[in-house]
Amino acid sequence: MNVLVIGSGGREHAIALAISKSKKLKKLYCAPGNPGTKNIAQNISLNISNHKDVVEFCKSNNINLVVIGPEQPLVDGLSDSLRENSILVFGPSSNAARIESSKSFAKEIMVNADVPTAAYQEFSADQFDDTINYLRESKYPIVLKADGLAAGKGVIICEDFPEAEKAVKDFFVNKIFGSSGDKIIIEEFLKGEEASVFAITDGEDFVCLSPAQDHKRIGDNDTGKNTGGMGAYAPAPLITEELQQKIEKGIIAPTLNELKRTGNEFIGCLYAGLMITESGPKVIEFNCRLGDPETQVVLPLIEGDFLELIYSAAKGKVDKNSIKYSGGCSVCVVASSAGYPDKYEKGFEINGLDLTDENIIIYHAGTIEKNGKILTNGGRVLGVTSVINSNDLITAKRIAYMAIEKISFKGMYYRKDISDKAFKFN
Repeated sequence: MNVLVIGSGGREHAIALAISKSKKLKKLYCAPGNPGTKNIAQNISLNISNHKDVVEFCKSNNINLVVIGPEQPLVDGLSDSLRENSILVFGPSSNAARIESSKSFAKEIMVNADVPTAAYQEFSADQFDDTINYLRESKYPIVLKADGLAAGKGVIICEDFPEAEKAVKDFFVNKIFGSSGDKIIIEEFLKGEEASVFAITDGEDFVCLSPAQDHKRIGDNDTGKNTGGMGAYAPAPLITEELQQKIEKGIIAPTLNELKRTGNEFIGCLYAGLMITESGPKVIEFNCRLGDPETQVVLPLIEGDFLELIYSAAKGKVDKNSIKYSGGCSVCVVASSAGYPDKYEKGFEINGLDLTDENIIIYHAGTIEKNGKILTNGGRVLGVTSVINSNDLITAKRIAYMAIEKISFKGMYYRKDISDKAFKFN
């Protein structure tokens, strides 16, 4: 089987690595890929925004499956263009991808499907005064979200009215999230602990991967600004087997059914970002693809054939028996550039990448190769990930941090507390 992976981040490196282990794989391409995928696939300089070019590449190279990693190409309709040309693709249509690209669409789906989520109100930029008046009478803390895509950063938690007023100005006047913030969702603040659940689906049936927990804030103890994710671990002991069943029956299944009922059948990975509250799991957000950095810890815990799983889902009949949970655990610590998620410098040489440890995977995210050297090229640079055979997160954390301490580049920053939330379950 010839496979093309679309994307260049740590998630795509993890997807490519999992696919590369399949006995059914003949040739693996990544477009554009990164210095990490170069070792397991052929990186292709392809403009993924030009759908015609992608289609022509797939036809010329007899691609049997395209796997789209990031949300933007899905929202832009790359999967639609591929399907129109009879090319098999793992990833939802542009319409179905609105589950991520439009918070208001996602809320409408959840309300109609009776899926538990936070109470909310919608406001647009031409309702500035109404928005301020609503916030004046609201209970705090409260959550403001950009309706559109904002690279995982379009959420502001406000502790009081002055903070909320400033946030509204940032959305509507200062346009800090561009057109993505022209409409906002104002939600009640949910108390609890977050978890990520990933359902690989053919549109009706599905199989869930190990639940994970992301660490969104830049600083230890969940302080500072939201980021794309500073680390993750799996499996998350917060999600018991009983709770997993409740999530699958009360959240995943009805959401997929409602998407199909409304003509938005979802084929790909439905990512449920959940808050586990005292009254049960509630959806914070849905995403239309695998998470980053959760993918880096979830895929190494698969036994079986990941390629067969996503191929069967794309074909319309997901093979639930193609994979199973290995019984192990994994911790990913993101090494970021100083200044991220705001302005940061890049182009610094990365040292220590020659680390050899059978329990460590170094996923490339924001890297570039120049003159035989690997340099920083993004905010989130590497995902240093431990994988062990037993479900012992304390050991997995220790191994991950021992590894990241051997890696260096100018301005390298990482959180020190990835996976600590799990230890209270020991």
